[in-house]
Amino acid sequence: MSQAAPKSLKEPINDSLAIVRSSAADAARLFANLSADEALLQSIAQAGEMVAGCLKSGNKVLCCGNGGSMADAIHLAEELSGCFRSPRRPLAAIALSDPGHLSCVANDMGFEEVFARAVFALARPGDLLVAFSTSGSSPNIVKAAEAALQVGGGVLAVCGRAESALVARSTHAVITPGGPWADRVQELHSLVLHLLVEVTEARLGLSEPTGVLAAPGRGDA
Repeated sequence: MSQAAPKSLKEPINDSLAIVRSSAADAARLFANLSADEALLQSIAQAGEMVAGCLKSGNKVLCCGNGGSMADAIHLAEELSGCFRSPRRPLAAIALSDPGHLSCVANDMGFEEVFARAVFALARPGDLLVAFSTSGSSPNIVKAAEAALQVGGGVLAVCGRAESALVARSTHAVITPGGPWADRVQELHSLVLHLLVEVTEARLGLSEPTGVLAAPGRGDA
């Protein structure tokens, strides 16, 4: 006996469609709020200037975060060291995401030390730590910020809460309130990291191709 065909995925049930519509509308509202917040836009522009200034001085950018914020850190680093919209020279940026280092330090010293240990190993005076955190309270991110300041670097916090331990230890902070859900904050952080790259390239005069070939299919990832 033949089995009944599965329900078509082209016709989502009403409850699922309602979820999608509600979440999409919520995200759109938050993006609209960001684009209308002049103080926040100025803060993002200043953050981009910080990244550009660090790189122009011959220093490097270190990026860190936990979970989805780790993905943001990796994303920012690869956009800088790789390329963004146009071919250009690579920029010195690295995400503190090596699994060997993370598991070693977590096992031997505790998870709170994983990023600070990497900062002490890699950062030099004038380097910039970009720390992504939706809450701003993760102990390992806070300790990384403290380490960056200790070695004479700067700290750019990209955070969802103004009143947080991370923001208190930052040189500059971009605060993107996204409500009670971390995923909404991270969606805003994704926009912020792209804006940081865009401002950095413009300030360094790298917005146009410089003869460095981009990988085939760039922009299709």
